[in-house]
Amino acid sequence: MASMAAIDEKPPAEHRIEDMAGKSASEIEDEFTPEEKKKIIRRIDLRLVTMTGLAYCISLMDRTNLSMAAVAGLKQELSLEVGERYSIIVLMFFVPYILFQPPMTIIIRKLGPTMFLSSIIICWAAIMIGMGFVKDWGQLVVTRVLLGLLEAGYFPGCVYLLSCWYTRFDVQKRFSIFYLIGCVASALAGILAFGLMQLNGKHGLSGWRWIFILEGVITGFIGILCFFFLVDFPDRAHKSRGFLNERECQFIIRRINEDRNDGDLEAFSLKKFLKPGLDPKIWGFAMIFFCITTVTYAIAYFLPIILRLGMGYGVGESQCLVAPPYGFAGIVMYATAWVGDKYRMRAPIIIFNSLLAIIGLPMMGFAKSDAVRYVGVFFTVAGANANIPACMAYQANNVRGQWTRAFSSATLVGFGGLGGIVSSLVFREQDAPGYEPGMYAAIACNLLIIIIALVLSLWFRISNKQADRGERVIEGDAAFRYTI
Repeated sequence: MASMAAIDEKPPAEHRIEDMAGKSASEIEDEFTPEEKKKIIRRIDLRLVTMTGLAYCISLMDRTNLSMAAVAGLKQELSLEVGERYSIIVLMFFVPYILFQPPMTIIIRKLGPTMFLSSIIICWAAIMIGMGFVKDWGQLVVTRVLLGLLEAGYFPGCVYLLSCWYTRFDVQKRFSIFYLIGCVASALAGILAFGLMQLNGKHGLSGWRWIFILEGVITGFIGILCFFFLVDFPDRAHKSRGFLNERECQFIIRRINEDRNDGDLEAFSLKKFLKPGLDPKIWGFAMIFFCITTVTYAIAYFLPIILRLGMGYGVGESQCLVAPPYGFAGIVMYATAWVGDKYRMRAPIIIFNSLLAIIGLPMMGFAKSDAVRYVGVFFTVAGANANIPACMAYQANNVRGQWTRAFSSATLVGFGGLGGIVSSLVFREQDAPGYEPGMYAAIACNLLIIIIALVLSLWFRISNKQADRGERVIEGDAAFRYTI
């Protein structure tokens, strides 16, 4: 067997292509020992999951730092307490974020993630810095719209890219690590914001302005790192700097094809891209994600305000107390992902996480004791955030085809954006600091998640039994079975 040093040697391209063409898939796989295969997967994890997760960490921080700025003086300085101004600013991010996700997902497959994703990150970094110099709430709305437009390409693009690299029962742990890095951002965002607001008055700028400006600088740096270290789709990844060679990429494609037979590049056609829109389960996944993000965005945008005004904590305490619940959420997220991948189940994990949120929301919203309410925050944040990678894996496990996967990713995340809009509407300014209508809406969302997951599970079980009897071909592949 070839050593790892030999694997990394790249003979001339024409010889590599000729060698690949003359070998069967099993011969390609047999070129690598089990240890070499593990090393290849680890290299993918280190480059792909780490870089996409790091940039998503910044993305999540940039879209949700509005709440940190709000308690640091933004609302007073720009008169956001008037009417529904704060909710409008929250909402307007999601309009372009939803509308531009389908075309952005097509563009990432055409142009490749390295150039496309790093470019949009650098662009939204410039927007973030600009947010630190706005003069009125109208200018802030404009910057939020531009931020939504640019971020529309990132999250669905990453979901699509990650799902193309991993088999069905490896993917939830990777999604969890990807999103866990984002949770770290949410956990540390309050502490970082508290530190940055100490610059209040420096160069004549308010503390909340420094939050936007310096987080924008950090975002730009991450965008530059992505340009050098982010990788392409498996069929083109051998062109990425210092990553896999062509034989290693072929091993990954074979691995995907053995799992679900959709590892090879498909030619684009609009009909092929839009056809999954007729499949009810695609909209079932999207509705689950809509319900999840209604809760997660509400927490991200309104939790510091609830802690500040509802529970009576100071500004610094409100920003820093956001961190522990997100740390707990990370533990729950990875633990449930490990169970889901090991035992090859998806819906039970989603239902479990929703039950956690259903326990936490009444405690957080209606308990008399602030201590009990804060414990409720832990359950709510953990249940809602752990369901993000769980739902992404549920969807990724139950679709086949490159463009079906692209459409499903865009639809899933697009409905997630709708959840952001709804969260800004049900958590209204006049309901602060308790936000009782929002709490009831969040509980209803988690109940709906459980109902949809049960209905999909019943349908998948029936379909799998029919396929076992030879009465149905699932997703165009006789060997494919739904993951329940």
